[in-house]
Parts: sequence; C-alpha cells; structure tokens
Amino acid sequence: MKPNSQPEVWLRGKIDDIPELLQPVAHALLQAREDIQKYTNDFSEDLLWHKPAERASVGFHLQHITGVLDRMLTYSEGKMLSEAQFLALKNEGNPEIQTSLSNLVNNSNEKIAYAINKLKSIDESTLTQFRTVGRKELPSTVIGLLFHAAEHVQRHVGQLLVTISVLKYRN
Repeated sequence: MKPNSQPEVWLRGKIDDIPELLQPVAHALLQAREDIQKYTNDFSEDLLWHKPAERASVGFHLQHITGVLDRMLTYSEGKMLSEAQFLALKNEGNPEIQTSLSNLVNNSNEKIAYAINKLKSIDESTLTQFRTVGRKELPSTVIGLLFHAAEHVQRHVGQLLVTISVLKYRN
C-alpha cells in the first residue's frame, strides 16, 4: 500500500447505519465515488466527449453512472420511471447537452450520497420482495436491483478508467 493511502472501502469496515446485507452495495458505491474523483482529477475537459475506438466517452460514463443508479433505486422502491428519467436516459452521452466535467462528477457524487442515504432506510426484511424493471416489467427483487446498481456503477467506473487512460496516452 502506498504511503498515506487507505485500503479499498470494503476493507475499512462496516459503514454506520447501513443494514448488514447491504454493506457490499454501500462499499461498492463509495469505492466508485472515490475512484471517479481520482480518475477524473486531472482529466482534460476538452476530451470529455471523445470516443476512442468508437466506444463510450467519459461524459457518457459519468452520465450513465448517475442515471443507472437513479433508475435502479426507483425500481427498487416499486415505482416506474418518470418522463424526466426517460429523457435523462435518452440524453446520456449526448455532447449537445452542455455540461462540465465538474458538474458530471458532482452529479455522480450527489447520486451516490443519495443512494447511501436510501440504503440506511431499507428494512432487510424487504430485500427479497418482488419488483419489476422497465416497461416490460421484467422480474427482480429489491436486493437484485440494489446489487445490480452497485455492480453496474462499478462496471462503468472500470470503463471510465480505461477510457481516460487511452485518451491521456493518445493525447
């Protein structure tokens, strides 16, 4: 371990007020927040919408991280998506939506903080309750949606790191 660095979030112990079964979800989301901050710290705003090898841009990944977390939390509450959420989904990755890197990072930080607060209010006895996903109402559960939110966010953080690395190396 590097001097003055901490272990990954999951190795720092229990997060206060988070139900035991949701600790891994909270750990993954908090790790994502730290990694997003670290990876975007010295990233050039000029490269925000570049798509190396025609893959998703850094801007897309940041919007999608925020959006997928918002959508999975909505479904976990047994609700359907709002028109505003559908519009946000449609606009993920759209460079025409003028926003800055710092705004996208702040949005992801705020949504992760919101998710952590939501986790604190979940009764573990509800985790296996049936929920549906999307217009097709595909089957899931509260814990399935929360786990998917965390792993999907982590997946895009990994893609974010690769995209940033490629763009920095190339430029």
